[in-house]
Amino acid sequence: MSNYFEKLDKNFLRADPESGLNWVDVRAFQIEGRGWTDTARPFARFPAKAKGVVRDPVWELSQHSAGLCIRFKTDSASVSARWTLLNENLAMSHMPATGVSGLDLYIRDESRPLGRKYHWIGFGKPEAKNNQAELVGGLREGTHEFMLYFPLYNGIESLEMGLPQDASLEPITRSEKPIVMYGTSILHGGCASRPGMSYPAIMGRRLDYPVINLGFSGNGQAEPEVAELLAELAPEVYVLDYCPNVGAEGVRERTEPFVQIIRSARPETPIVMVENIVYQKHLYVPGVREGYQNKNIEFRAAYDRLRAAGVKHLLYVPAENLLGDDGEGTVDGVHPTDVGFMRMAETIAPVVEALL
Repeated sequence: MSNYFEKLDKNFLRADPESGLNWVDVRAFQIEGRGWTDTARPFARFPAKAKGVVRDPVWELSQHSAGLCIRFKTDSASVSARWTLLNENLAMSHMPATGVSGLDLYIRDESRPLGRKYHWIGFGKPEAKNNQAELVGGLREGTHEFMLYFPLYNGIESLEMGLPQDASLEPITRSEKPIVMYGTSILHGGCASRPGMSYPAIMGRRLDYPVINLGFSGNGQAEPEVAELLAELAPEVYVLDYCPNVGAEGVRERTEPFVQIIRSARPETPIVMVENIVYQKHLYVPGVREGYQNKNIEFRAAYDRLRAAGVKHLLYVPAENLLGDDGEGTVDGVHPTDVGFMRMAETIAPVVEALL
């Protein structure tokens, strides 16, 4: 394996004699999960031109690094990281700091079956706005491939990866068209315990495909200006999961125009439409049940109208199996736990896999 350190622009490499580590700025890698390169910050999700076009809350949330990651190979026995966060708030009342502001490291194991080739190996626990941590140490001898996920509900000002100075390093780039996913706080990653446990990340590992996460907490509202931005991308598949942020009337009014904007620019790209999750109190609180059912009735009707109008390559995912039926899939009745995210991935991934 070639040693990337020897080829690296010295602006992206800092040797630390005291620790014996080479610190590599991850901007030297392919930032996977980023749909645009012309962003205001290096780890943002929308292009700079979107400011003033999308609503201010959407713009602010687009500065979160949800879904971004890098891939690399190294023969190092340890992997360290240091990162500076955009926001000082490390956690939320219902979501831990490890998911909001932490890093998450996975190792690839070719001996494991397809769909299970990535195994969790380490994490970076945020303690403040500026952080440094050994993500994993004592690895068995050999060259290994890794994925490093960035924080879900915070932004990153800078991120460096630390490897011993005698270690080799090779960045990995992926050339496949990505899966583009658009939606709400659920898709954004709330309330995963770690960045790798959001359901877009789980799907990405399971399908071994790049994923662009365009979830916007409380603000996945199927707006035309956002559809225009999505239409600029050229993915393998679109996944639309925005119903929890739109009322029944909004679902009725916005779904067809939103899909048609994407379809006019991408006439052959499959679009997977995901129903509103079943809110977990629904068995015992009629108002909760009526709320999601009314939205899904309108969503299904919009899907049927689109199909009747000749819009091709639309697929539909009903809500029933997204979170399971035991009431254990969420933190608060809405935002999934890791268990809930696993169930969502297991339900949606097969539909997407058939399209890849």
